[in-house]
Amino acid sequence: MKIKYIFITSAIFLSQTISAQRQMEYLKRGIVAIPADSGIFVSWRLLGTEAHNTHFDVYRTENNQTTKLNEKPLLNETNFLDKTADKGKNYTYFIKSNTKNQEVDQDFAKYTANQKPYLSIPLKTPEGYTPNDASVADLDGDGEYEIILHQTGRSKDNSQKGETDPPIIQAYKLNGQFLWEISLGKNIREGAHYTQFLVYDLDQDGKAEIVMKTADGSKDGKGKFIGDPTKNYVNENGMILSGPEFLTVFDGQTGAEIHTVNYQVPRFPGSLNPTSDEMTETWGDAKGNRIDRFLGAVAYLDGKTPSVIMSRGYYTRTAIAAWDFKNKKLILRWLFDTESSEENKQYRGQGNHNLTIADVDNDGKDEIVFGAMTVDDDGKVLNSTGFGHGDALHVGDLDPSNPGLEIFDIQERFDDAGVHFRDGKTGKILWKLPSTVYSKAGKFQGPGRGLSLNIDPRYEGSECWAAGAGLKGVYTAKGKKISDKNPSVNMGIYWDGDFLSEILDGTIISKWDWKNEKSNLIFDAKDYQCESNNGTKKNPSLVADLFGDWREEVMYRTADNQELRIFSTTIPTKHRLYTLMHNPQYRLSIVWQNVGYNQPPHTDYYLDESVKEIPEPNIYTVKP
Repeated sequence: MKIKYIFITSAIFLSQTISAQRQMEYLKRGIVAIPADSGIFVSWRLLGTEAHNTHFDVYRTENNQTTKLNEKPLLNETNFLDKTADKGKNYTYFIKSNTKNQEVDQDFAKYTANQKPYLSIPLKTPEGYTPNDASVADLDGDGEYEIILHQTGRSKDNSQKGETDPPIIQAYKLNGQFLWEISLGKNIREGAHYTQFLVYDLDQDGKAEIVMKTADGSKDGKGKFIGDPTKNYVNENGMILSGPEFLTVFDGQTGAEIHTVNYQVPRFPGSLNPTSDEMTETWGDAKGNRIDRFLGAVAYLDGKTPSVIMSRGYYTRTAIAAWDFKNKKLILRWLFDTESSEENKQYRGQGNHNLTIADVDNDGKDEIVFGAMTVDDDGKVLNSTGFGHGDALHVGDLDPSNPGLEIFDIQERFDDAGVHFRDGKTGKILWKLPSTVYSKAGKFQGPGRGLSLNIDPRYEGSECWAAGAGLKGVYTAKGKKISDKNPSVNMGIYWDGDFLSEILDGTIISKWDWKNEKSNLIFDAKDYQCESNNGTKKNPSLVADLFGDWREEVMYRTADNQELRIFSTTIPTKHRLYTLMHNPQYRLSIVWQNVGYNQPPHTDYYLDESVKEIPEPNIYTVKP
């Protein structure tokens, strides 16, 4: 099957290829019913395996009496505002379609009298802990997502001394049912750069697994310890620079350990207790700062099956391991290490505080966009700018007039490339902007954040902007400055119903008013006693297309840390898209969203009001 890109205002992607179908998760309709200002808003999924012109009908049941709500079949939307409903009553909504697979239409949504405008998940938060980043996956094969939540106690950045609390990972169903808890133990340090958890269906049996770095004393969801729980490798500074390091796959339904291997790469080859000189020589310091920078992701390296990506280091040495999960065992697929050859050494120090998975060369297989460097599906470097480390990274069809995908990246330490915009396949720099502000140390200071979203309909492609280093203003996908003012520089979300992105910062969703160069408030979760996470990073627990139509949901913790609240838009839209979770790049973006400094997900296609067709996903699903 060929992937076709058909745009009115953008060039046709000429390098079409024939690639294998990807198996992706089986999903139900994901119907939701939410109170709105003028009724009850009902929303559901169009699946990536369905025809875009699928017909839908909406039904409401009350006291065993069922009523069809729409006069004509719904052809252009996957939402419906029930203006005849009484919000003080109880209803059940369900959907019928003309699809051959009627099984998906057995999904339904219940609305209860005076229901809150959010989904509530009560938590079992340990004393002294705070709900932090979350991920989602179908853990039990029922076609609905479960929530996997990172609970954090005392936390430290790699650059900070001090002991931390054991990282805790919990799982909940959307109805609030608690499933299990994993404690990574005292020998795994808590912090944004340490605790990366990946949730995905790795063996394609319809039920997702969880992958994490573990150590002596990690305890699975059944209470079983990994390694020796009596060991304590925390040193006088609170760092963990000795002892064995593991990588473990856990069962999604129970949290039980499935398989554990040694983490690749270790702190120093052949030694569980490297000296300070050995660590400094390899990683740049012996204090636990640069040596313990971990990133993780999932990628379809063969175009058909998912692999685990786990890395160590990005300031100096960089090692990236790819693992396959077959027959309940982790098997090393390849290992990229900057120290393995003189050729590879030129790629030291190119990683960001995050990474992205995307098929940048359009061969049907995923690449790892590792900051300024892109690693091909075979573990060899595809291209690298040499610009070095940065904090923010965005990959998508950011400039539809340029064939394929583009990358918007920021750098912390290069004066001539504070931000740059490059071609994904070739690494060619399409444009860049310099850092212009000196730091207190007398050096050029790179920007701390950057964002690329389609927020201005006057210009084709995504607009780009950054914060810090004297970089001010909004630029087009061609690098033309169109505003001297900056919107907030954090995350994005699809919310109000058009194909322009909204801006998500902390608890606030806003719309960029390009005519008046200001942001207009649409929604604030603080009105519902919610808080964002990670200090100045101010990110939600998760932003993703969790259910309902193609627009995204946003998940926050409550101020008392006892509840998660998921908010979904109630704004009607005539636009219809298949669920974003059936777009391969977007779905894998949700896997890595919690990793390092959280970044928003991106699709692999360009979305704009001018677009008449989007690429059909080359996927299939199998019900467990």
